[in-house]
Amino acid sequence: MSNNEKGFDRREFLKGTAAVAGATAVGTLAPFGLAQAQSGKIKIGLMLPYTGTFAALGVAITNGFKLAVEERGGKLGGREIEYIVVDDESNPAKAPENANKLVQRDKVDVVIGTVHSGVAMGMAKVLKESGTLWINPNAGAGAVTGPLCAPNIFRTSFSNWQTTYALGKVLKAKGHKNAVFITWKYAAGEEMMQGFKEGFEKEGGKLIKELYTPFPQVEFQALLTEIASIKPDAVVAFFAGGGAAKFLKDYQAAGLKGKIPLYGSGFLTDGVLEAVGDAGEGVETTLHYADSLNTKKDNAFRLAYAKTYKLQPDVYAVQGYDAGQLLAAGLDAVKGNIGDKAAMIKAMEGAKIDSPRGTWTLSKAHNPVQDMYLRKVVGKQNLVQGVAWKALADPARGCKA
Repeated sequence: MSNNEKGFDRREFLKGTAAVAGATAVGTLAPFGLAQAQSGKIKIGLMLPYTGTFAALGVAITNGFKLAVEERGGKLGGREIEYIVVDDESNPAKAPENANKLVQRDKVDVVIGTVHSGVAMGMAKVLKESGTLWINPNAGAGAVTGPLCAPNIFRTSFSNWQTTYALGKVLKAKGHKNAVFITWKYAAGEEMMQGFKEGFEKEGGKLIKELYTPFPQVEFQALLTEIASIKPDAVVAFFAGGGAAKFLKDYQAAGLKGKIPLYGSGFLTDGVLEAVGDAGEGVETTLHYADSLNTKKDNAFRLAYAKTYKLQPDVYAVQGYDAGQLLAAGLDAVKGNIGDKAAMIKAMEGAKIDSPRGTWTLSKAHNPVQDMYLRKVVGKQNLVQGVAWKALADPARGCKA
């Protein structure tokens, strides 16, 4: 299927972004932008959470992205980088305003962001209409590479659906016939629940209860009491960051650990194991990255990250790093001429990213096609147990063909 058949008409897209640039004096396709296209610094807007529940995730993505740039001598496509940083506070209500500031006031060439799916949805309309290149290094909102798919929108992480769909096969193999899903009541949680439900029901399982708590609330006791009364074969959860750490500790404190097996989207245990003692021990999850992959690329990445930041990298750092690698592929192809948007997009679409997670490519909707690993918490690591699903592609429902 060609991009034009998909509704990705580059000529119309570029014509549209040029019109926006002319009308609003933003965008690299205006005459001023073309004059600047091959000289000066490339302006990159980092719109990520640096405070609140997801602060550590925003920092890891930033670190990973900057590491990819530093490995290329601090330049991409031969040009130096200027960073403009916005703390999006994981607040969807502020997302359109923050995105507009980066595009109109700061005149960034590229936006890198974000973590929270609700914030990504708030960014999407602004960035789709302006035509500003957007690389999403985490937020898995299905609509971003579904109904809102566009030539200038790329993702280097996952769709929410991808992270839990493969769990259906895992639970069947373990002999579980029913399960309860617990998560925050917001876009990411609901989509991960749907991905799991689809995958589990295809394997003959039954999702007997969906339990939600408002984002970013971390009071789980009432819901854990309900789980204890239901007595399902298994519990599947999605939380991340500070919320995930609290949930794991509360699950153990409620006496459920060891009684009802706990599974999840990999974010449940990624980046939180230092904070939870033995509460995560034995929890199995599916994700596109794991500890102990022991590949040449991953080992080199982990060493470089640890040396640079005095921290161990996690999946968020990998996604940030790959956002840098994808942008580098585009800018290298046009020798830094970011004004040649069509050629840059074409190069990014065809890129084969040599990632710490394993090599991945992009779907027609610009979402990674990637292996989903089964991981198990052993000590302070999410150790790989095998591949739960090889080269899983998001269905990109709503991306017009």
